[in-house]
Amino acid sequence: MRPKIAVAPSGRRDWLGEAILAGGGDLTALGDAEGLVWTDAAPTNDGDGAPDSFDGPAHLRKVLAANPNIRWVQLPWAGVEPFARAGILDHEHLWTCGKGVYAKPVAELSLALALAGLRDLKRFAGARTWEEESGISLIGGRVTIFGGGGVAGELIRLLAPLDVAVTVVRRRPAPMEGTASVVGFDQRFEAIKSADVIFLALALTPDTEGLIGEVEFELMAPHAWLVNVARGEHVLTEDLVIALRENAIGGAALDVTDPEPLPDGHPLWSLPNCIITPHVGNTEEMARPLLSERVTENVRRYAAGEPLIGLVDASLGY
Repeated sequence: MRPKIAVAPSGRRDWLGEAILAGGGDLTALGDAEGLVWTDAAPTNDGDGAPDSFDGPAHLRKVLAANPNIRWVQLPWAGVEPFARAGILDHEHLWTCGKGVYAKPVAELSLALALAGLRDLKRFAGARTWEEESGISLIGGRVTIFGGGGVAGELIRLLAPLDVAVTVVRRRPAPMEGTASVVGFDQRFEAIKSADVIFLALALTPDTEGLIGEVEFELMAPHAWLVNVARGEHVLTEDLVIALRENAIGGAALDVTDPEPLPDGHPLWSLPNCIITPHVGNTEEMARPLLSERVTENVRRYAAGEPLIGLVDASLGY
């Protein structure tokens, strides 16, 4: 029997309806749906030319309350912290998200940022005269990755040709192919001390907010770079600014910031040892085929009674 799946809110990512049909589902209205593919829409507009404020989690709460027939909810992104913070994730619904969907492009940018930082490309790119040589090679070096999910796995694969020693720090240590070691958070300080690059690629939870601050920057090697492609709140921004100004670390490459978007005039913009990209590890253009594939597969699995991909643990919040 073909499952009845709705897409909401309408007006953004309506192409997900095609993915539902490709998975063997029937695209239906909310009142008839057993599954919901949430599009996490941007601010809506009443037609007066001005966008209205839009609270995605609050809207989703109302949708689910009004449609108790919905049993499964597919969220579009890997990070579900706005929904966890709002207390929407529950045990009454089956929740899935975009875990692993965007791992390849995010890992690609992670490595690009790390190499750009170590090789001093920001200085060279802005130069108007022949500069003195500088830069550090990552070949044969050491990296530490916080997080053991899809991005970490793809990053480990990309790092393999560079013959680096990879240490992964994760909540539940378990062997990972291509790593020198996988350790728990109780050993994170040693993992920080030994790294040429520290990558942040983990879920944002109350336990990981402010994960990197003054203490961690003091432990980092003076040449080491921090690369954050996870969430800005993992890093204490004021502590980072101080560490960069004092050259306590080699630098930071940030695809995410706190606050985000980073305001014009913020000190991070002008620091020579800081590279900032506007949360483009995954773009809308990159997302379309990747998210479509995930939705299609999960609709197929839902119809067949098979385990879904990207399950969210409501208790853990990711």
